[in-house]
Amino acid sequence: MADFTAKDVQRLRQDTGAGMMDAKRALEECAGDFDAARTWLREKGKAQAAKRSDRESSQGAIAAANTGTAAAAVELRCETDFVAKSAEFRSLVSELAEAVAAKGEASADERAGDITDLGVTLKENITLGRVVRFEAAAGAVLDTYLHVQSDRGVIGVLVELTGGDQALAHEVALHIASANPRYLSRDDVPPEVVAEERAVLENLTRNEGKPDQAIPKIVEGRMNGFFKEACLLEQPYVKDQKQTIRQLLGGADVTRFARLEIGK
Repeated sequence: MADFTAKDVQRLRQDTGAGMMDAKRALEECAGDFDAARTWLREKGKAQAAKRSDRESSQGAIAAANTGTAAAAVELRCETDFVAKSAEFRSLVSELAEAVAAKGEASADERAGDITDLGVTLKENITLGRVVRFEAAAGAVLDTYLHVQSDRGVIGVLVELTGGDQALAHEVALHIASANPRYLSRDDVPPEVVAEERAVLENLTRNEGKPDQAIPKIVEGRMNGFFKEACLLEQPYVKDQKQTIRQLLGGADVTRFARLEIGK
């Protein structure tokens, strides 16, 4: 029996980009000799993923899962939409989302070998992207929304809501997918972001030749426009522009949300 350990297999995988079973077989064929095993993999055409590691993974797919007590969204990245739409790729990202929802974010890292193996099989640089998981607080409702395009999820949304029902949470999730808010409320916008935006608007207003005494009021109006665009609670509801999300919620509260989009 060849003398090598699981760590040797992992090292060979990392060095060559080969799949786990291929790395193990290479060490077996080469009696545990690492350099000989690496050469064996190259000769067999198995050591390909490492050559792709520097390629841009700007395509991919997103999957979402909701157990009722926990929800997750996972992004799996690849190089082309052809691979992103493949059954194997979509199946793996769905499995990852379900595992994360059920067991926690670390379960995605535990599938690193499967991700590497899929990259070897599909001959692309495939990597794990963003992984988000919400565990519902007491009395909270969780909802997920997945926007599907060309047979794969391209936008995934998680929402946690208190004081409302599943239907309301889903409406908010749909809105978030479309309107892409960056923050929940204006209180959540980092001070440095507010200061930078205010400085830009002050310079813009001044360069427009507005009177100095009018600048503060004009800038304040434009800052309100910035908050209206960036903050979920102040955005006009996509299905009814006459009311804001804050008004749509009534007595309910969005405690947190996450939005994942391929390539962003």
